[in-house]
Amino acid sequence: MTIQNQSSELEKVLTFLNEIGIDVVEKELETSFLPGLDLGPNCLYIDFEKLLYPGDILHEAGHLAVTTSVERKIAGTDKMAADWPSQGEEMGAILWSFAAAKYLELPIEFVFHPNGYKNESEWLISNFTNENYIGLPFLEWTGLALGKVNAEKESKEAFPKMLKWLRD
Repeated sequence: MTIQNQSSELEKVLTFLNEIGIDVVEKELETSFLPGLDLGPNCLYIDFEKLLYPGDILHEAGHLAVTTSVERKIAGTDKMAADWPSQGEEMGAILWSFAAAKYLELPIEFVFHPNGYKNESEWLISNFTNENYIGLPFLEWTGLALGKVNAEKESKEAFPKMLKWLRD
């Protein structure tokens, strides 16, 4: 599927990121971990010519979202810790991107495409579809979402609804 075929999905994602305060900067990228995507200080750099999977935008945005506001300001710079993201932050970013896809009414395969997630996309889809939200304790700890038990206690909606989209 080409980016032209996904233009409405891509537009939804870019509008959403703007609304929650994650800047998107169009930039030519020579090399990056994911084709056409890189992280910068409180922003995503996107090279639309090289971007293979627009759903990857939500995953990378998830990294910024689950990171503290202080660390978001130095993301993508040499000031960021070499061991960032932690395993908890990685799982949090994966789960955050699932919640974002649900919120935007995008198919789960938009984010969890077969060529991503170290060939574990189907496993993630299966778990999340069955409400086995691996990483939810991390999102609860950061104040971004609540599991069923805590949501009931607080009379709030449970994950995949988010309390907020960016960690303080």
